[in-house]
Amino acid sequence: MKKLTIIVALFVAIGMLTSAATRSKKNDISRNLDIFNALYKELQTFYVDSIDAEKSINTAIMAMLNDIDPYTEYFSAKDQDKFRSMTTGEYGGIGSIIQQSDKGVIIVEPYKGSPSQVAGLRPGDIFLCIDGDSVTGLSSDRVSDKLKGQSGSIVKLTMKRPWASDSILDFDIKRAKIQIPSVPYFGMARPGIGYVALNTFSEKSYPEVRAGVERLINDGAKGIILDLRGNGGGLVESAVEILGIFLPKGTTVLTTRGKGVLNEKVYRTSVNPLDTKIPVAVLVDGNSASASEIVAGAIQDLDRGVVIGNRSYGKGLVQSTRELPYDGLLKVTVAKYYIPSGRLIQAIDYSHRNPDGSVARIPDSLTTVFKTAGGREVRDGGGITPDVKIEYPEVNRLTYNVVRDNWAFDFANKYAAEHDSVASPETFEVTDEIYSQFKKFIDPKKFNYDKVCENAVEQLREIAKVEGYMNDSTSAQFDVLASLLKHDLDRDLDINRKNLSPYIAEQILNRYYFNRGEVIYSLRDDQAVDSAASILTTSRFNEILGKKR
Repeated sequence: MKKLTIIVALFVAIGMLTSAATRSKKNDISRNLDIFNALYKELQTFYVDSIDAEKSINTAIMAMLNDIDPYTEYFSAKDQDKFRSMTTGEYGGIGSIIQQSDKGVIIVEPYKGSPSQVAGLRPGDIFLCIDGDSVTGLSSDRVSDKLKGQSGSIVKLTMKRPWASDSILDFDIKRAKIQIPSVPYFGMARPGIGYVALNTFSEKSYPEVRAGVERLINDGAKGIILDLRGNGGGLVESAVEILGIFLPKGTTVLTTRGKGVLNEKVYRTSVNPLDTKIPVAVLVDGNSASASEIVAGAIQDLDRGVVIGNRSYGKGLVQSTRELPYDGLLKVTVAKYYIPSGRLIQAIDYSHRNPDGSVARIPDSLTTVFKTAGGREVRDGGGITPDVKIEYPEVNRLTYNVVRDNWAFDFANKYAAEHDSVASPETFEVTDEIYSQFKKFIDPKKFNYDKVCENAVEQLREIAKVEGYMNDSTSAQFDVLASLLKHDLDRDLDINRKNLSPYIAEQILNRYYFNRGEVIYSLRDDQAVDSAASILTTSRFNEILGKKR
């Protein structure tokens, strides 16, 4: 009886402490909200100029959320379309990729078959007016908002086309429901090796991937490459469905854990697989994140296939949506996810910040070893480390400058305006004639060199002066070194032809065959695809996974 009394007393004490802690926390929240409300009322009443209520409150919201993590976001009622297009891959608009440039907001690529492509918009076209209002100086986000609208409505555009004789063009375009394809291309990348490129994880991704894989298997594929390079993620449910294509129904592929023991959820595959034995390779890089890492990590942890490429991004956080007053929406981080081995691949701990507010990646020395289904060692933290790493050559400064300043992009626009057709992506080559035209297209006076070598020589010259090493002989040697390292654009373009030709080819092919043409061309010389094809067709696949033949 005495023991029972002690236990009851203990539970009462714990309850009182918990209640006090909860009450204290609620009091803190209430007090700080009162402070914020009072401060805002004082500003509205006494500040010398008028304050935009919506703008200032949104600024406060964004500042608070940015201090938590980059994935917790607020969407006001007018931003709902942006969020829906992220999750469904659908929106009402003209169907075109746009971006900011030094010329203004431009068309990068009209989707094949979209209203923009049917109307005749081309890459490089510059937005001047939308529905009679000038958009010069507006950001690409603002222009995008103006282009979107109800399917079936008309939007009037005034565009500038740099490579046409009549450079100012007007378009009346009927908006439509735009479905952004998740799979830009699937096909045989190598003899007997099927290839599926996946750009995002939306509601439409699973049926598109399944249809592609099924077609490839029916066409005789003996191995499947799933390319998730550059795929920043999307819906968790989509990732689980896609895993179900290759794994037995009912396989546990993911566990999410939120605040409290009751907020744990286990995800299992729920669809009938297409093939649970066919060798699979998943390609990843530093931009493969979230749902991409769920797929790659589960394939690796369950020893279902090999992961090839570079270490993935490292996002192990799950977001959910909560409705807010006045049609607002909060996308909030509610859980961390753990792949089958039990590891969390989150690379950054946002709950522990440096004194300056910054956060850093978890060092490899603090990661923990886990085991795959077959006993292979894998580690948590810092993304998915591939089974086979691909070493890509570094992009040199000239190539970087050509791509950064859109020289290949602009040249392709001019080339497409002057040529009705080109060879197929499977056979197209940047010939001597095309490369010569590209060289002539670049204006040396407008080409922006970073001049790293030249600047380094001048800095070293100044250091030599300060340190007292400069004399006539040293100065002459510096002059010789400077002359050797001085940029010669014509020579540099010749030296870097091999590096630049793929960028030129992909831009030209995009004008005729859209993104599909770019992908097909890029597969012709792809180290990761070559590596995957070699592994999938040899005993090395089983050797990597530690399986006996």
